[in-house]
Amino acid sequence: MTEKDYYAKFEVLQQLSQDLTRELALMKESISQVLEENAELKIENEHLRTRLSTVDNKKEDELSESRRTLEKLYDQGFHVCTVMYGAHREQQEECAFCLDVIYGERKTK
Repeated sequence: MTEKDYYAKFEVLQQLSQDLTRELALMKESISQVLEENAELKIENEHLRTRLSTVDNKKEDELSESRRTLEKLYDQGFHVCTVMYGAHREQQEECAFCLDVIYGERKTK
């Protein structure tokens, strides 16, 4: 190989090295952004879980005894609405009328 060939090859390798360095820097930045977003989502998820458990506990506390009984029947697979009271719910499908009877129109004490 001549000196020019070595120099040309060196320049090509140097350019490839610089391109790879730039690509690695961009990848590092992307990974940092993803990790930061992941951490934020974990915190938000934990806050939402806490809030959800608080809401669930409140829901149980706010229901009167009769509504809790209706809720148990509904959870066992029976309609509690006036439209289909006592009928079996097919494949545990949701019924808006039943849910309204159980959770709708809550009266504050």
